[in-house]
Amino acid sequence: MSKTKYIVRCQACGCTAPKWLGRCPDCGEWNTMVEEPLEPDISFSSRRLAPSEQAQPITEIAVEKESRISTGLPELDRVLGGGVVPGSLVLIGGEPGIGKSTLLLQMANQLAGRIGRVLIVSGEESVRQISLRANRLGVLSPDLLLLSEVDVTMIDHQVRMLEPQLLVIDSIQTMFHPDIPSAPGSVSQVRECTHYLMRIAKSIHLPTFIVGHVTKEGSIAGPRVLEHMVDSVLYFEGDNYQSFRIIRAVKNRYGSTNEIGIFEMTDAGLIEVTNPSALFLSQRPENSSGSIVIATMEGTRPLLVELQALVTDSHLSMPRRMATGLDYNRLNLMVAVLDRRFGVRLGQEDIYVNVVGGVKVNEPAADLGIALAVASAHKDLVVSPDVIAIGEVGLAGEVRFVNQLEHRLKEAAKLGFRRAIIPDQELKNPGSLKLDLLRAKNLGQALDYLS
Repeated sequence: MSKTKYIVRCQACGCTAPKWLGRCPDCGEWNTMVEEPLEPDISFSSRRLAPSEQAQPITEIAVEKESRISTGLPELDRVLGGGVVPGSLVLIGGEPGIGKSTLLLQMANQLAGRIGRVLIVSGEESVRQISLRANRLGVLSPDLLLLSEVDVTMIDHQVRMLEPQLLVIDSIQTMFHPDIPSAPGSVSQVRECTHYLMRIAKSIHLPTFIVGHVTKEGSIAGPRVLEHMVDSVLYFEGDNYQSFRIIRAVKNRYGSTNEIGIFEMTDAGLIEVTNPSALFLSQRPENSSGSIVIATMEGTRPLLVELQALVTDSHLSMPRRMATGLDYNRLNLMVAVLDRRFGVRLGQEDIYVNVVGGVKVNEPAADLGIALAVASAHKDLVVSPDVIAIGEVGLAGEVRFVNQLEHRLKEAAKLGFRRAIIPDQELKNPGSLKLDLLRAKNLGQALDYLS
């Protein structure tokens, strides 16, 4: 009788070690090294090699536009690049309770009947639990099939028998393959199960969504190869204390990774937010200093959000700086420019800046809004509610060029803004914007518009 051999593998990064260690030598995580049975080695000579397809010149390969299936949720279609591609494998991750299962259940209901049968396989909930949530959400299509199963070979059997047009797996960490001698959720099981589902999806052109758990750092749990195997990786983000949910793509072989979809969580499930700018600005305070609106781009969508700043005397030896929803280093840069170039003394002040609504702003076009919000809070000047600020600020204090400025200004005019502080750059048709354009070559000119 042969003795089973074991190997020590990190559950975070997948690296191996000759013996158990408290800390992974590769990724540095603690208590992630787990002993697993060693998979039997299959020698190369024992495998039967299928005849490979001959190489072809790229000029002779016929290019066909991939067909897409609309999910019935335009916000999700936007992130996917226009809809679901047949045979694609999509991984969606997010914190527990954020709404991943609810989103996929609503999507499955929209597609059921319209494209045929849709199969939802859950390894975490019973079909009764899913049915209770479906009744609460009004998701009652007869072509929506539920299955509680964790064995991927049995799922394969059900897929061949039922022939669904869409497959949802919730979640990949609960699945296991009987030929792999390790526990569900281990690196070997997650990798093999994902590869098994990928072969199913590609062989019969079955679009497949799989749910992935996330670690405390916010990344998808399991080996990094998991994200490399799938066609698209979506993150469902939000705050448990707010109703807004944002879905964004960090990988997409069939579309852009710059688009976002915005939903609102209600008792009736997730509702699409078709005009997020108006929603984010609906509770803006009146006659309050330190508040200003900026226009940021999320893919092709202009998004207007409110920046709030608070500046107060510090009682600490090292004044505190805090940025929520934007880059902390950009805040420090704007504070340094205001202090050194324009005499706004902030060295002994605590400064807090927040993007309202839980939105994350990463582009440099928010620089001008950050600087004006901080200066407004410091001088206790109220910015007019019909003013919007757009522009990148350099270390010399200059206000620099911004991409897609006209698109941003049109969105601002649509929401009732009358004036815009912008860089001194050319616009194709400024007369059609219906805005009073306040051009600023440097931050000093922009500060003059506040007084």
